[in-house]
Amino acid sequence: MRKANDPADELLAFIGRCTSPFHVVTEIAARLRRAGFQELRREESWEKKLACGGRYFVDVYGSSLIAFSVGALPGALRMAAAHTDFPCFRVKPLAAMVQDGYGSLNVEPYGGLILRTWLDRPLGLAGKVVLRGASPFQPEVRLVDFRKPLLVIPSLAIHMDREVNEAGALNAQKDMLPLAALLDGAEGKERCETKEEEMRHTEEEQGFFLTWLAKACGAETQDVLSYELGAYPVEEGCALGLSGEFVSAPRLDNLTSVLACLKGMEKARASEGVRLAAFFDNEEVGSRTKQGAGSTVLHEVLRRIYCACGLTEEVLSQDLAKGFLLSVDVAHGLHPSHRDKSDPSAHPVLGGGIVLKQAASQAYAGDAEAVAVIRALAEAAAIPCQMFVNRSDSRGGSTLGAIASSFVPVRTMDIGLPVLAMHSACETMGIGDQAALEKLLQAFFA
Repeated sequence: MRKANDPADELLAFIGRCTSPFHVVTEIAARLRRAGFQELRREESWEKKLACGGRYFVDVYGSSLIAFSVGALPGALRMAAAHTDFPCFRVKPLAAMVQDGYGSLNVEPYGGLILRTWLDRPLGLAGKVVLRGASPFQPEVRLVDFRKPLLVIPSLAIHMDREVNEAGALNAQKDMLPLAALLDGAEGKERCETKEEEMRHTEEEQGFFLTWLAKACGAETQDVLSYELGAYPVEEGCALGLSGEFVSAPRLDNLTSVLACLKGMEKARASEGVRLAAFFDNEEVGSRTKQGAGSTVLHEVLRRIYCACGLTEEVLSQDLAKGFLLSVDVAHGLHPSHRDKSDPSAHPVLGGGIVLKQAASQAYAGDAEAVAVIRALAEAAAIPCQMFVNRSDSRGGSTLGAIASSFVPVRTMDIGLPVLAMHSACETMGIGDQAALEKLLQAFFA
């Protein structure tokens, strides 16, 4: 049993509230307001709104957010970035599927899921529902998290799939449809007295999900114009291990990094220059969206900061040349049963501290100077750190660092904490690594 004020408590509570990218941004914004940050809007002028010592944030389409503090300019420009999204199943439009009285939802994978880990887990739904509004260009947006088990993706019994433990391949369209409801089916049709009643019954049956969604939102079915909903595991994360040294939870990728960047930003008070934390959406699908790291939004925000402070883009370019960006995302920890999958010399372990990620392909951003900066910073603050590279005969993942720094040319280093089962419905980490990552972000922003 965990003790009160266990180091895992804050992280697990944060993960529990952040069940979609929209909820991540809502949680970040709420904490920033409590810390004294003022919200700015992209559609409004920032002229005369920024002051030396001021702390601000701007929402980017509801699923990304950029926070910053302003000191005397020009000056040191230090930035960190993490991503708000995570692998899951997204509900498709016209999602209701009915067969043999079973109501299932048509979903599609978002990001690179380990499909089998999503089987037989109670799943909830969270995201946003968009309703008819005052005008076509002013729809009403409802943030929703129904906070209860609604769906399950059942396995096929081993008696019907005797080779499941040898093969077990899953088809994302056929095998991964969540079961959502039991419907009247043929029995209901038999009770219909006319053809018109039978057709109406069939239409209602086929629209069971939209009908349920409208009722759950307190709206009329015809007023539900669209939605962006993701399924997520509803079980709570926990500490485990004989001494409580591990954490098992959904969405460690990348809410561990989001929390570390957020806590660093909460404490950052720049006496000179800019301290900035960017929380981008859509990293899991390539970042190339209007709210992703592969957009110009970070450069746009920086330009507006400098312009509002009476400085030119020339000054911004000079500060970028001297600046630094931390790209913060999880790293692959050495798997105790699959040591052969890791590099023979640079294989971070859970509990070993922060990870500096490098790749000759530049899938991870960083150069020799960037490594030296972070190693020296960690050493000065007594923060344990370790290195990660992929095996030379395998292709690893990537993250937003290389993408963001191609749009905003600034020295960048990819770091994170090590996890096991990355992209599983439930991942594992060492709780001490979260403390190390948070300490580094606070030292970086100091």
